[in-house]
Amino acid sequence: MSATVDPITTSVVQHRLTAIVEEMGEAMLRTSYSQILNSSRDFSAAMVDQDCQLVAQAEHIPVHVGAMPWAAMAVRDYFGDDVHEGDLFLVNDPYLGYGSHLPDVTVFAPVFVEGEVAFWTINRAHHSDIGGSTHGAYNPAATEIFHEGLRIPPLRLWDQGKPKLDLLDMLAANVRHPRDFKGDLAAQIGSVKLGERRMKALVEAFGAETVLQACRQILDGAEARTRSEISQWKDGVYKGEAVLDDDGHGRVDITIRATVTVSGSDIEVDLTASDPESTAFVNSSFANMQSACAQSLAYLIDPSIPKNAGAFRALKVVAKKGTIVWANDGKPVTMCTSHCSNEIIEAIIVALSEACPDKAMAGWGRRLRIAIKGEDPRNGKTFIWHLFHARPGAGASPGGDGWHNSGEWHSAGGLKFGSVEVAEARFPLHFRTHEFRPDSGGDGEYRGGAGVNLEMVVETDGDAVANTAGDGLRHGARGILGGSDGAPHDYRQQRVDGTETLLPSKAVGLPVSSGDVFVVSSGGGGGWGNPAKRTDANHASDKRDGFTSN
Repeated sequence: MSATVDPITTSVVQHRLTAIVEEMGEAMLRTSYSQILNSSRDFSAAMVDQDCQLVAQAEHIPVHVGAMPWAAMAVRDYFGDDVHEGDLFLVNDPYLGYGSHLPDVTVFAPVFVEGEVAFWTINRAHHSDIGGSTHGAYNPAATEIFHEGLRIPPLRLWDQGKPKLDLLDMLAANVRHPRDFKGDLAAQIGSVKLGERRMKALVEAFGAETVLQACRQILDGAEARTRSEISQWKDGVYKGEAVLDDDGHGRVDITIRATVTVSGSDIEVDLTASDPESTAFVNSSFANMQSACAQSLAYLIDPSIPKNAGAFRALKVVAKKGTIVWANDGKPVTMCTSHCSNEIIEAIIVALSEACPDKAMAGWGRRLRIAIKGEDPRNGKTFIWHLFHARPGAGASPGGDGWHNSGEWHSAGGLKFGSVEVAEARFPLHFRTHEFRPDSGGDGEYRGGAGVNLEMVVETDGDAVANTAGDGLRHGARGILGGSDGAPHDYRQQRVDGTETLLPSKAVGLPVSSGDVFVVSSGGGGGWGNPAKRTDANHASDKRDGFTSN
């Protein structure tokens, strides 16, 4: 057993670890090619130790980071001792490599300390296209994972410092925009290699044993602080539910059921009563389910507690394979990082709102994206654009109103919509409006965050095609502890021939003509607490600022 490292040195090491993963993220942001990464920031950086315990993460996308340790285990277990200085590894497959879904491609760099792998630096990025039978990586028509794109099991991309270019070319040949794919993957590689260099510098500055022991103490400290909080919650068995609108294949009101047991400083989340798996892409993969459960705990504990493996030692997850939260091998799962991960989180927090009402927040708005593929008349090039604008509102909490236009549970504000002007410069689109949606946030002592009203004109050269992928046209964000639900989404397409179509949330191959207008009203966050307790001053400011109409 190593000697204890003093608290000051431990704190310095902890902050250095955080700085390293944050710098990895900045490198990714500044070097990636695709809009989905360098504008919307759909990527995450983290680090695990030799036992694949999460040591540090940057404030990126929570649903990514909670699943990363499982993917690291898959790489470690597959390659065993056959890991060397200069190697890089890649994975995305949810069944062969504990990925979340195929668009999330994850790159790993081993960090050697005194001849052994002591850490892995990791970058996970959502690629704009990953092949499959339709553009943009989301295929509502999929009935098996092979319809969703290129499957990458644990794979060695660099061999002792030498890139395997033939393998890279094979991967790029299976996606629609190979240049962007290669550029984004290069950005990921740069990110993890930067993290590797910074970790080696940290070890050189403090010594291997000091850094390794400090990491053990950081994890133990997070566990102690988390357990201290949980022990103040009311012991008991609590139940919560959340409901998906549909799966796009005829099933409606698919329910996730959580039974949560609080006992002392331990929490058990049992999801076995959730509905059976779907034929469609709303199923969750195993790692994604584990991540959603970890997120629910992270959202309830003190934000100053480091969200590392130690913070989640108090959590046990029980689930049944073949249910919507843990699909059988081969089932489609691409929607899972949004839905049903949001519903898993919501069901757990609804349950725990009885045990810790002063911690629980209301539901965040649901994800509903549009992906458009067409030709840009300004350069003749084919493009794929993903809707990240018109973010839904965040749920209210005991601390106040929900954040406006902030997104969903799974990203908690980590995904950005980027500049409207930059989007117009990069894509043949014109934004007529992008403004807060009145009356969309759920009422309560604290009001849910507002969604957004958006009108966007498509200015392609010739016809284009769109897919929709998401949820929330029927069920809005959950109000909690007496608060009202947020308004659901309303998505429409106004065609140049004068007709208007109410868009479904899960559709593929929708024809789009130049001049068509997408009219989007995104949902608001759920309200928290009894609306009768909202102050007159808050009501007045709601109306003055345009968040309510009366």
